[in-house]
Amino acid sequence: MMGGKVLKALEKCKICPHECQANRNKGKVGRCKATNQVRIALYSTHDFEEPCISGEKGSGTVFFSNCNLNCIYCQNYEISQLGKGKDITIEELANIFLKQQEKQVENINLVTPTSYMLQIIEAIKIAKRKGLHIPIIYNTNAYEKVEALKLLEGYMDIYLPDLKYAENRLGLEYSKINDYFEVATKAIQEMIRQVGMPKLNETGTMKKGVMIRHLVLPNHLENSKKVLKWIKNHLPSEIYVSVMAQYFPTYEAKKVENLNRKLTQAEWQEIQDYIEELEIENGYVQELGEHEEEYVPKWEFDE
Repeated sequence: MMGGKVLKALEKCKICPHECQANRNKGKVGRCKATNQVRIALYSTHDFEEPCISGEKGSGTVFFSNCNLNCIYCQNYEISQLGKGKDITIEELANIFLKQQEKQVENINLVTPTSYMLQIIEAIKIAKRKGLHIPIIYNTNAYEKVEALKLLEGYMDIYLPDLKYAENRLGLEYSKINDYFEVATKAIQEMIRQVGMPKLNETGTMKKGVMIRHLVLPNHLENSKKVLKWIKNHLPSEIYVSVMAQYFPTYEAKKVENLNRKLTQAEWQEIQDYIEELEIENGYVQELGEHEEEYVPKWEFDE
C-alpha cells in the first residue's frame, strides 16, 4: 500500500522539471505518461554495463516503463516511449530488489526511475527492513529537479546520469526539451554533493559515487566535445566518465537525416583524440561495432 505522503504528492505531480501537476492518483498523466502505479518492463542481471558497474556478478537492473524525455533515437523506445511493461505494487518492487540480491548481483540498478522516485523510496525502505544491503544505482537521463533529488539522499549509493546535450537546440529537436543542459548539469552537481567521488571495492566494482555517461551522436561531434569540456572544466578529475559509441538509428531517428546512420570510425577516433587532449583521467570508452547489431557495450578502461 502506498503511503499518504506519496499519494498526496502524486495529486499534483511536480517530481520532474516539467511540473505537469497531473493528478496521477486519478489516472491522469503528464509528460512521462506514468500514473500512480509503478510500471516495470523487466528485471534482469546485466553483464554489459561498464566493468565497475557490472563487476564479476552482473548488475541487477530494473527497467522502469515511461520517461520524462522523448528522445527520438531511444534504444529502449518500446519501454520508455510506448510504455511497454507491467504494473506492480510497491511491495512487489521491494521483493524484486530482494530477489535480485539473492542472485548475488553487484547492485540494484534502477533504469529510468524518475517518474517513480517516490514509490522507489518506499520500496527501498521495505526492502532494507528485510535485509537489502547491496548498493543502489540511480540510472537516469539527468533531467531531474534538484529539490526532488534531495529526497533520494541516503537511499542512493551510485548515480549514473547521462549528459546528452551541451547544445539545447539538439535537446529540443531530438528530445523535445529546451533547457536540458542547465537542468542536467545542476542535477549532476547535486548527485556529486550527495555521494561524492567514485569508491571501488577490492575487485574494482563501484560501491559509491557518480559516473557520467555520454552517447556520441553521428554528425554532432561538437556537441560531444562541449559536453566533455564542461565535465573537464567544472567537475573534479576523480569523476568517472563513460563515453559510448553504441548509437544506432532506431525508432524515429531512422527518418532523420543527421541520425540515420551509425558513427563512422573517423568520428569515433576524433572523439577519442579529444578525450586524450582534455586529459580526462577516469572512465571508459567503447569499441565501435562494425554492424548495426553490435551495439552491446564492449568496454575498455581509459587510463
